[in-house]
Amino acid sequence: MSKTLQTTRLLYIFCILCLGVLGSSEVYAQKSDSIINSIRLKRISKTPQIKASVPTYRPNYGIGSNPYADASATGITKSIPQPASKLLSVLKVYPNPVEDQINLILRLDRESPLSVKIMDLLGNEIVTLSNERTQSGEQTKNYNIPNRLNAGIYFLKITAGSETVVKRISVL
Repeated sequence: MSKTLQTTRLLYIFCILCLGVLGSSEVYAQKSDSIINSIRLKRISKTPQIKASVPTYRPNYGIGSNPYADASATGITKSIPQPASKLLSVLKVYPNPVEDQINLILRLDRESPLSVKIMDLLGNEIVTLSNERTQSGEQTKNYNIPNRLNAGIYFLKITAGSETVVKRISVL
């Protein structure tokens, strides 16, 4: 055997041994800044005990019982604010995808100014379809889409008073 071949084999065996030794060493979650700190690594063998008096939860299961009666009796549910009535509710936007006309079915709780705009993906206003004062109740509105609108995805921004609803539309 040649000397080069023997040296290569010894180097190969040495690499395998080093990988075996290094692969079995412990890995710590954080590297220390100095060699002295790496010698004094401290392992926690006990888990900390939490001392508190927390009552166990026992649900009231039975016919006609309310398992949350204790929570409602203490007034927890009374602190939750009730949602305010909405001025604007958009019930339906159709057809989607749109070609030349779009229809809106919406409900207004009171008379208010209504604005319907088409916005691009960046939020820039492209077209204002409507800006008028509208009566309360359920309304059906029909708007023609201008020909200058390229095919793509747009947003329909419907504003009544201080409330705004945004719907995504596709234009063909």
